Amino acid sequence: MDNLLVRAARGERTERPPVWLMRQAGRHIPEYREIRSEYTFLEAIKTPDVATEITLLPWEYYEPDGLVMFSDILTVLEPLGFTYRIESGVGPVIENPVTGPDDVDRTHDPVAESIDYVGKLLTQLTERVGDDAAIIGFAGGPFTLASYAVAGEPSRTNMPLRKLRANHPDAFRTLLQAFTDVVREYLEYQIAHGADVVQLFDTYAGTLTPTDYEEFILPLHKQILADLDVPTIVFVRRMNGRLEQLRASGADVIGLDWTVEMDAARETLGDIPVQGNLDPSYLFGDPSFVREQTKQVIDDAGPSGHILNLGHGVNRDTPVESVRAFVETAKSYDREL
Repeated sequence: MDNLLVRAARGERTERPPVWLMRQAGRHIPEYREIRSEYTFLEAIKTPDVATEITLLPWEYYEPDGLVMFSDILTVLEPLGFTYRIESGVGPVIENPVTGPDDVDRTHDPVAESIDYVGKLLTQLTERVGDDAAIIGFAGGPFTLASYAVAGEPSRTNMPLRKLRANHPDAFRTLLQAFTDVVREYLEYQIAHGADVVQLFDTYAGTLTPTDYEEFILPLHKQILADLDVPTIVFVRRMNGRLEQLRASGADVIGLDWTVEMDAARETLGDIPVQGNLDPSYLFGDPSFVREQTKQVIDDAGPSGHILNLGHGVNRDTPVESVRAFVETAKSYDREL
């Protein structure tokens, strides 16, 4: 595929930076809220026609260079036998969480049977969009998924899982390997059904010490990302000063959160493509402020191997006009090739 985003992910110099936003089809778009008034979140992601309609909303509003499938990182819990629900005010709640170190040795059902609705969604997106935008698939990383599975709900500190690492390191390793195996199969499944790029969100893994990250997480990221047939992106928060560890993952693109200075990251990472990294809160500024700050990120990133994005997802109350200013700044940016 010769899409602008795919070319940038390969490290090519492009006529302008490709642009998309994490969580771009979410609650900031009015039509999303209308659709969700008829479906629960789980009903929406498990109904391919509905998930396709939601995925395409930002295309109708902004025409970004990439469309990220409307899904959730926790879908991949299902092949491992976990069930979950979304509880208002709490978020995801795992109904049968890991009960202790004797409950970590798990095998998974085939992804193609357990969560086939994701494959149907990707097929429909490919048929609808063609080569006009890159279709972006994704999966949660092993530490982030295990954090939910052990805590049973979102955990700001990830302390239940970190306690497991401290008290039962072998069980910790076994659990993370189970998630690694299913995530690798899941990404391969997405690619087979039309994903042009895939992103690994191990958002919480930055809460580990650098030594633990090196020992427990980095080998798993390498297993997941090695030799996939499309460009890959890795994203971990709180990795400022530890970008070399992300580079060692083997990902084609390093996602940067907003705490990282873009020009310093480029100097550290060399020729490795990067993605990011406007502070999502900046989108609450007026459009002129958004354009100014966005242009600064683009300038700092340099002329090749940069995918413009936020440093995390779009907040639910973000004004549409600000998102439009963000996207249009990238689309009007002109480089002489």
